[in-house]
Amino acid sequence: MELTTAVIRQALSLPDFDAQSAHYHMLPMDRRDRVRPPELPGQPRVGGVLLLLYCHRQTMHLVLTRRRDDLTSHAGQISFPGGRREPGETAVTAALRETEEEIGVPATAVTILGRLTTIYIPPSDYEVHPFVGWVNGGERPIFVPEVREVAEILEVPLNHLLDPDTREVGPIPVRGATYTVPYYNVNGHKVWGATAILLSEFLARVRQTIVGER
Repeated sequence: MELTTAVIRQALSLPDFDAQSAHYHMLPMDRRDRVRPPELPGQPRVGGVLLLLYCHRQTMHLVLTRRRDDLTSHAGQISFPGGRREPGETAVTAALRETEEEIGVPATAVTILGRLTTIYIPPSDYEVHPFVGWVNGGERPIFVPEVREVAEILEVPLNHLLDPDTREVGPIPVRGATYTVPYYNVNGHKVWGATAILLSEFLARVRQTIVGER
């Protein structure tokens, strides 16, 4: 089946979709509990991220970024454009604003197709709201990376991510230690953690939609 915005919209609105199982597929073994402990004071930080889609050479692509290696937080990791919600913003507004700041795609050039399930990240006490957007007109946008934060923009064919062989399990160095975790191999880059968890849900929804239409 051809991947279209109609297919993506349908995937994002599947009734009774088991998001928890999709997330579990890419959870690190030591982080099975994804609920904020009730004893924690205050409220979690809230942010929005954007799974940005567009068509290039008749193939739907998804945008990822590689963070600079010299950053103090999540250095070198692969992520979706996005960031923390500012006062007065909604999560989707934050996702669009951060996308424009990080990769130069204006918020006005993006149509939101739907959203994925909100997830909680225990190590950073962060609540992430993921949205799926489509570049208006569908064609590849002109990317302008924020050089102080973004080392590389990865333009990944969605068909590559839908290939089950893209998922692997292996060692990931984190703050002086090494952990064995599931990840997506994207041209030699290891996509793991929260990004992989959200990507797993998105891909599972698309696969379920494609199978249901056959």
